[in-house]
Amino acid sequence: DFGVKGGEIDKKSRAPQKVDFYTISEDVGKAADEVIGITSELEKCSPTDNPTQYLGDKEKGNEAPLNGEWKLLFTTAADANFSKNSKRGSASVKNVVNACKGSITNVIDFQGESTADDETTSTKKVPLVKQLNVVIGAKPASKSRVGLQFKYAKVVFSRFFGLKRQWNLYIPVPAPFITRLIVFFSRIFRFGRKDKKVPPKAYFDVLYLDDELRIQRTGEDNLFVQAKPTWEDAVPFFT
Repeated sequence: DFGVKGGEIDKKSRAPQKVDFYTISEDVGKAADEVIGITSELEKCSPTDNPTQYLGDKEKGNEAPLNGEWKLLFTTAADANFSKNSKRGSASVKNVVNACKGSITNVIDFQGESTADDETTSTKKVPLVKQLNVVIGAKPASKSRVGLQFKYAKVVFSRFFGLKRQWNLYIPVPAPFITRLIVFFSRIFRFGRKDKKVPPKAYFDVLYLDDELRIQRTGEDNLFVQAKPTWEDAVPFFT
């Protein structure tokens, strides 16, 4: 089961697990704590009063503070962390917000393994899965909260049955349908009871936002720090 075996996703809830940075090393754990502490301080002084403004607005979407491409700098979510030493390999992660359409696309570009041609040169082997795109519907739930609805995933393969031919596989994400079924059957079994719990909705809260930096916390309590690719100071730290 992809994600569960590696510990990135909880087996029961399917929610992303948190990274325990101290299992990597004490220095990495302390560095992560420092980053998390800085985000808490920045949250107190975010210059953007209404981060979700114009999100989903066909006419003014280009003026939305969240609009555009954002590259990952740091996250506590295990499923968004990649390393060449892991089974999933290394990858770069970005997030593209199309505010006019009210959509967010999470993009993962997988990096190939380096193979030595000789003593001085090496080349990267193209991975079977080159890219993963997850398309999500997004709309304002409040000034700082973005409600999410998963639409579909697109997997970009580099080979087709051994042939070097790129092809795409589209996978509909059935989250809304399954959620409706869960709610429907839970209502049946809880008929006459007072506790009518429903599955939580997906969302993230924008904690800090300016023209170059974005900090958010998901409903699973995972922290994401992202930056615009045009911010030169952030380039060396992109995952």
